Order: sequence, then structure tokens, then C-alpha cells
Amino acid sequence: MAAALRPSRWQQLGLELPLKPQFSRDDFLASESNADAVRMIEAWPGWPDPVLLLVGGPGTGKSHLATIWAGQAGAEIMSGEALATADVAALAKKPALAIDAADALGAAEAPLFHLLNLARQEKMSVLLTARCRPDHWGLKTPDLLSRLRLAPSVELGAPDDALLHAVLGKLFRDRQLLVEPAVVDFIALHIDRSLDVARAFVALIDRVALARGVAVTRALARELLLDVDDDVE
Repeated sequence: MAAALRPSRWQQLGLELPLKPQFSRDDFLASESNADAVRMIEAWPGWPDPVLLLVGGPGTGKSHLATIWAGQAGAEIMSGEALATADVAALAKKPALAIDAADALGAAEAPLFHLLNLARQEKMSVLLTARCRPDHWGLKTPDLLSRLRLAPSVELGAPDDALLHAVLGKLFRDRQLLVEPAVVDFIALHIDRSLDVARAFVALIDRVALARGVAVTRALARELLLDVDDDVE
């Protein structure tokens, strides 16, 4: 069974878990699980439609890709919820806009519908990220749902084995930690398939190893993983 992080448990040990990832292009690793999404981001401004949806579960890298695209497109990034109090007419004058967590619109359904209409008129690019497709957002505005259904969408799958191993390896290298491949294999086998979880676990094991003055080993990884999953072998 894969172990999910319980930050509250580890914070009791005086450990801070920096869950916020670095969103540069160099920090993004491509694999089969995100290849389609990467191709679409890199295809801008040649998108088939002004609006694109990036759909994926937590820790799949959609916010990271949105940030990379925003840098390319000169786009502002805002949350779906923040759209409720935004000046939509002013936003539509921008060349591009990224809306993160668009499935958590709250009271912003009408502003988003207005924005999508203006985006077509103004030839503005809009990228939306969400954990699921629009049919599952609980939208109460039929015209908005219809508009979103028509927009191209691309899914990011959970990190595959190759991506999870590559991310763990890079995270350790970034911290100048020499870790045996067998240790990386063990961690990859026992954590959730989430890039956020990988980042948090590497931060944790680095801090513990540093505090104890020991190397990052399979035994240390197993000890920390046992805090969240009694089935770790």
C-alpha cells in the first residue's frame, strides 16, 4: 500500500514540510503520463481554440505546467474563486490568462462565462486547470457548462514509475544528497503517486538525516514511512 503524507504527524517532530514546489521549466520532468499536456502547452499559440483545459488529480503537475505556460504567454495567473471579484473586462484586455483550480469557482460562474465570451472576441488565450472535467464541477449555469464542454482538454495522469523515479532522483540531487538507486526504488514503491508527496517526503528525509548526522538509507526511509503506513515492508 502506498503511504500518504500526514504533515501534522511529522510537524510534531519539529519538521516543516515545504509542500510548495518550484515551478520553473527546468524543474518539470516529462513522461508518458504528462506527454500530451506538455505537447499542448508547447503548441501555444497554435491552439485549436482560445481556451484549453488541463485536467488532472492532485500532484500530477497541472499547476506547474500552467505556470510554465504563463511565463511563455505573458499570462496572469489567478484562482477560479478569485474570479468572482475580478474586473472581467480588464482581464479580457490581457493577451492571456491562466485560471488555476477552475473547478472551485464558487460564485464565479457568471464572471467565467463572461470572460470566455470576451476571450473569443479579443483573441485572448485562457488556460484552466481542474481536478476533473466540467461535468463534475457542479456548475449551475448550463451555457457555461456547454461552453466548457466544447473547449479542448488534455489530461495529466498520475506519475508513472519512470516519472516518479526521475522526480525523486532530481529532488535528492537538488539537495546534493547521494542516494542509492535501491533507496529511490523503495521510496517510489511506498509513497503515493503524487509529485507533491515526493517533494514533501524528500524534504522530510533530508531534514531527519541531517538532524541525526546519517545518510539517507532504506532503513531511514522505512522508519519514516512506517509512521504513515503499517504495511511497509
